[in-house]
Amino acid sequence: MDRFGDEEIVRWQLGRKITNMSKVVHRCPHGYPVVIESLPVKNGKPFPTLYWLTCPHLKKKVSELEAKGFIEKFEGELRGELFEKMKKAHQEVIRRRLELVPDDFPYREDLERVGTGGIRDYKHLKCLHLHVADFLAGVENPVGEMVLGMIEQWYCGESFCRREVRPNEDNRESERDETLL
Repeated sequence: MDRFGDEEIVRWQLGRKITNMSKVVHRCPHGYPVVIESLPVKNGKPFPTLYWLTCPHLKKKVSELEAKGFIEKFEGELRGELFEKMKKAHQEVIRRRLELVPDDFPYREDLERVGTGGIRDYKHLKCLHLHVADFLAGVENPVGEMVLGMIEQWYCGESFCRREVRPNEDNRESERDETLL
């Protein structure tokens, strides 16, 4: 799929236009976006969420785990070796994020101070989707890995996105410029 096709699919998957999408970093077996990388700047301000989970199937499965209280459960386990691994995961996200902004970016220090999704206190998780996205993007995020280990089927077996996404040929050129920074 081309970049614009990916943007259109992500727009459908998330139900809104993403203006700072950089690229797709993980795809499902059907070829559709599962995780995107976001530029760390949106409307001239820092945007700390580097990786977004976009797959409707996987988002639903992760939300079901959150509804069962797994954010609190994992937070209760964040100590010792697991905490150190999570700290390294946050530091890796920070490193990757800073590679995408110039050294003189006025909010660079703000982006250096927060981990995945803007988390300041590494003893908290915010949401499980962030950690799954990090893991699928190649960050050694132990919480993301544990969450995925709890999900029997990561991807839909019926190519849900193929059935649902309907390209709008009439608006492709006019929308192309406003979808990215």
